[in-house]
Formats: sequence, structure tokens, C-alpha cells
Amino acid sequence: MRKLKASALLVGLALWTGLAAQGRPRHKATVSEPPVVHDGDSPAYHAEPPRTKLGPILSAGQFSDPRIKAVYAMAAKVPKVLYQEPCYCYCDKGFGHHSLHDCFAGTHGSECGICLEEGAYTYQQTKLGKTPGQIRAGIERGEYRSIDLNALGKDQKY
Repeated sequence: MRKLKASALLVGLALWTGLAAQGRPRHKATVSEPPVVHDGDSPAYHAEPPRTKLGPILSAGQFSDPRIKAVYAMAAKVPKVLYQEPCYCYCDKGFGHHSLHDCFAGTHGSECGICLEEGAYTYQQTKLGKTPGQIRAGIERGEYRSIDLNALGKDQKY
């Protein structure tokens, strides 16, 4: 009889604990992305690297223009840096983009010379060892305009 009462007590306690746990809010650890920064007239960008996995850059293989292929191939190699760069075509206002990464996650980058120049500039400066902040400063000074898109994609590997 004691074993039966003890068993019933344990079952009751287990049921009560389970029901009590259901009423409690379940908190999952969430990781928030760095905030989008708008510095005065500067377009949107993230001042820090992403904290979660970024969406992919579109495949360069889906484009026929060798210049666009080249820049999308470059962009695929530096997505975390693109995430930290502004885009001076101001697609943050027109398309709701949060950084240069968004331009290459879709087809917008293929249709915009500014995006293509900034994407190639970001890749080249990254390869030279520049930090995202240094690259951003160069973009803000307009240094991306020195990129010759017609010279890209000619027997070069990225």
C-alpha cells in the first residue's frame, strides 16, 4: 500500500511539474544582428560583422556579362565585408537595403554600376588587407569610382 501511495505521489508530482512548466514562458537565446547605421547623409550599413549566417550572394554563373560575373564572384568571397559597407546608389531608400550585401543577394547589383564598382572595390581592398572600416571610408570618399568595370572578367580568376 505504501508503494502504491508513493508511486501515486510521484506520478502526481511529475504531472504537476509538467503542467507548471507549460505555463512558464520559454525563452530561447536569440541573436540579434548589429543595428543598421545611418551616418548623416551616408546610406545604410552595419558597423559590425554579422552575428548569424548571411543569406547567399547570387551565383555568378547565372549572368552572361563577364563584368557582372566577375563582380558577383568577387562578392561571394567577401559577404561579411559587404555587409559592413554602404551603397551610394542609395538603394537603402529605394529598395530597403541595409548594406551593400543586399545588392548582391539579389539582382540589383547586376543592374547598377555603382553597386558593381563598390563590390569590386570592396573585394580588391579586402585582398589588400584593408579593414571594413577602412574600406567604408574609401567608399565614402568615392574611391570606388576608380574601378574600371570593362577591365574585369578578362581571363581573371576571383
